[in-house]
Amino acid sequence: MSKKWYVVHTYSGHEDKVKTNLLKAIHAAGLEDRFGDILVAKEEYVEMKDGSARRPGARPFPPTS
Repeated sequence: MSKKWYVVHTYSGHEDKVKTNLLKAIHAAGLEDRFGDILVAKEEYVEMKDGSARRPGARPFPPTS
């Protein structure tokens, strides 16, 4: 059985929580063989503050500015 691509729209900041809940639902239904990788698109960035660089984490991609 070939797999298809789907896109799930979520609220900003809830992407990882939606992925976790989706994985739990797939496991509970016993459908692991029908699903491939579940990806959350992110972009790493460096934030400059008071002359020092810090990596606060990842921002959902594409960034909104």
